[in-house]
Amino acid sequence: MLWIAGLFGVFLLGIPISFSLGATTLAGLLGMGLPLEVIVQRMFTGIDNFAFVAIPLFILAGNLMAVGGISKRITTFSEALVGHWPGGLGMVAIVASMIFAAVTGSAIAATAAIGALLISEMISKGYSRAYSASLVATAGSIGPIIPPSIPLVVYGVIVGSSIAKLFMGGVIPGLLMGFFLMVANWLISKRRGYVGREKRASAAELRQGLKDAVLALLMPVIIIGGIVGGIFTPTESAAIAVAYALLLGGLVYRELSWKKIAHAFIEAAITNGVILTVLMTASLFIWFMTVKMIPQSITQSLLQVIDTKWGALMVMNIILLIAGTFIDTTSALTIFVPLFLPLVKTFGIDLIHFGVMVAVNLTIGMCTPPLGVCLFVSCEIAGTSLREMFRDLVIMLIPLLILLLLITYVPAVVTWLPDFLGL
Repeated sequence: MLWIAGLFGVFLLGIPISFSLGATTLAGLLGMGLPLEVIVQRMFTGIDNFAFVAIPLFILAGNLMAVGGISKRITTFSEALVGHWPGGLGMVAIVASMIFAAVTGSAIAATAAIGALLISEMISKGYSRAYSASLVATAGSIGPIIPPSIPLVVYGVIVGSSIAKLFMGGVIPGLLMGFFLMVANWLISKRRGYVGREKRASAAELRQGLKDAVLALLMPVIIIGGIVGGIFTPTESAAIAVAYALLLGGLVYRELSWKKIAHAFIEAAITNGVILTVLMTASLFIWFMTVKMIPQSITQSLLQVIDTKWGALMVMNIILLIAGTFIDTTSALTIFVPLFLPLVKTFGIDLIHFGVMVAVNLTIGMCTPPLGVCLFVSCEIAGTSLREMFRDLVIMLIPLLILLLLITYVPAVVTWLPDFLGL
């Protein structure tokens, strides 16, 4: 337990997560007298998993969508669909984020792409900078819930669950997340006078918007349909997403230049490098905890004060919500999932239910200071500060917390669709 306390002490010093995990775990393993070759081998085998190939590919697909005109057409169609509602541009941001999420699985990619297209327009139409940034950041958090989902890929590898089943478990919670945010946006817009477009889009405008976006809208249908139909694996779907984005942006929309493609690849490589470094050191951390039986010790300690499944879920939720504000999603998954796994199994909590609950928890963390990466992206685009955003951000987090409680205590919200599909 002293070692765990030391690890979190290093986190609080602001040292990057990968270095914190690597250094503290290395110290513990060397203290056990293990040769360095074994340590290096464990780090390599930790990322030597075919499922992890999906992570850089989904990130790349999101980057290509952003620069290839795909996200722009999705946004234009969303505006024709819901732009006339109260808070119209806010509704557009939420709907576009949901569609974008169904291809990339990344909150940061969704926030950056949709924010770049809509935040300046929202501000020009009278929305406050703080509200525009808060809404786009929370809407972007839908990305890791609606399949495909990068956090669920990482979780599935850690616990050995079916990634396809996890993906389907995230469908209903992701749609509900979008619905709850739309209700919140509608209520706030009514109160503040954020109006939509003057008149509803005509049938001709809707047809034109659909015609322009139909190939982009087919992207999530192909990916999710292919996974459910067993045509390809979740990892293969990531490669298909990249190929589709290249063909659509380059040959159909003709908005992809070699310069844009190179930039998309470089950005994906940088992001993936950070994630893989965390996964390597985290795999070493997980192995060390297993050898020292740390998860079992923590479980025994918690069982002394928790005697029900629902109490265990509440305690884990609170810990994850707090952790998500300080630790990035990948690191939090690799640290806390192995710690909680014995407790989850003790109370017979469904692993699919638990996985989606963890993902929702940590995506809320992506919208919460001080480490809310989606906030930093939307703040930069909107030209505002976290301090100015705080009030609006708290309001927009309320529907997400309500959804988290619903998912936690009504497991069927997560498990019904995978069971119905026979996964």
